[in-house]
This record gives sequence, C-alpha cells and structure tokens, in this order.
Amino acid sequence: MKKARFGTIDQIGYLVSDLDQSIERWLTQLGVGPWMVFRNVTLQGHYLNQPVTVTMNVGLAYQGDTQIELIQATNNSASPYRDAQGQPILGMHHVAWVVDDIDAAIKLMTVDGLQMVFEASNPATRVAYFEDASEPGVRYEVIHGAGMREMIQQGIAAARDWDGTNPIHVIDAMSDATSDTTSAEHP
Repeated sequence: MKKARFGTIDQIGYLVSDLDQSIERWLTQLGVGPWMVFRNVTLQGHYLNQPVTVTMNVGLAYQGDTQIELIQATNNSASPYRDAQGQPILGMHHVAWVVDDIDAAIKLMTVDGLQMVFEASNPATRVAYFEDASEPGVRYEVIHGAGMREMIQQGIAAARDWDGTNPIHVIDAMSDATSDTTSAEHP
C-alpha cells in the first residue's frame, strides 16, 4: 500500500458565519474542547495570483490527534473563504497537513496536478491552499511546521486532559491580550 505523501491529516477546517456560536455548538452538542481562539488574525498573500489581505477570527480544538479549525472571515477581501460572487462560504472547507518544508510541499502538490489558489503568511505561519478542478469543494492545505507541531501536541494533550472547565481561551492578535472568556463547565 502506498504511504500518504504528508502522513496523517493534521487538521480539518470549517468556515463559519459566527465563531462564538459555532464554538458553543461544538462544546455543547459534541463535547469538543477546550478552544483556543485567535481574534484579529491577518494573512498577507495571493489569492488566484492577486495580492490580498485577509482578516479572520480562528478557533482551534482537538478531537483525538486531529485539529479542528473554525474560521470566520472578518473582511470582504477576495479569498478562499468567499465564493466567486464574494459571498462567504460556509461548511467544511479543507484538510491540512503540517509540513517541515512548505516550498517542497507546494512543488509536490502542483507537480501532482493540484492548483495553488492561495498562499499567505503572517509572523506566526505560512500556508498554501490547493484545489483539484475535477473534485471541487474541499481544498487541501499545507502549513509550515515551524512551531506548529509543538502547538498541536500541546492542544492534543490539553484536550485529552480537559475536564470541561475553562472551555475557551482567547488571544487577540492585535493586542497580544489573552483571556479565558468563560469559566462555565461544558459536558
């Protein structure tokens, strides 16, 4: 059997219209937590070869060894988070792998026939999204691994040991402020 090129999937990403409501549903209906919320995240890059600045709020939690990412786009910039008419896309969006050499991963993905539709970065990360024209819908993402693997391992451990208290921890990327937004317990 052929081994998966980048190993197991590290992340499943969803696009949501209201991050806080979506996190509350994941907590109460599915018992998934705790959540790390990053507000005011900015990515600079290119979408369909055009320069873009994308702003968003992001929630991260873990189910087993898989990171669950919820993204709420907060600006109207053209991006992989909006359809061709500029309307927000909602629902499952991508599967992702953390890679040590993102340039090599980008080359492999494009050589294999995938089209890179988005490449962006900020001081914390660099990402690239790909699409397969013959299978529209879900995108494939590679995430630069610098620091990401350690964060994922910490998140997996936190989810495994989570007792339902302090379900949401917020970091504001604009101010570097952190807070626990609720101390309520969740099942």
